[in-house]
Amino acid sequence: MTNFYSFHGTVTAISDFNPGFNRGCFKLFTVENGMGSIVNFVVTPSTYFVDHEIILVGDRVTGYYNGDLPVILIYPPQYQALVIVKDNPNQNFKVDHFDNQLMSSDGNLKLNLSSETQILLTNGQPFSRYPGNHDLIVHYGPTTRSIPAQTVPYRIIVLCLTS
Repeated sequence: MTNFYSFHGTVTAISDFNPGFNRGCFKLFTVENGMGSIVNFVVTPSTYFVDHEIILVGDRVTGYYNGDLPVILIYPPQYQALVIVKDNPNQNFKVDHFDNQLMSSDGNLKLNLSSETQILLTNGQPFSRYPGNHDLIVHYGPTTRSIPAQTVPYRIIVLCLTS
């Protein structure tokens, strides 16, 4: 189970990041939230970009990272991005661990599956099992006004993270 943390803002810089190997395969995205906070996301070949969006300077994004991993004490903070979602006002996404009842780990969203819900792996192939007890990227629309909010997701992407 990954403890997902997120940071939302505008990409202000994109540069090559050189970890000493695989030159050109790693990027550094600098993201500012408009309130003075800045984060650098290390983007690796395994970072998942929802809908395989190309990110450019000026795009608004949400970057998700594992909040339980140690980080170096530098400013701005630097996190390895697990998932990047480009803002789209017509789409809602939640990246979180969902339990066997499809409740998010923060208790704010409950998923109700339908026969129309696509359940996929990050490579676009169908996921053939029940998505509960997995880290998920959930694409959804309207929710109930209940606590927790409930929704029938349009699409679920199962993150089979190995770390």
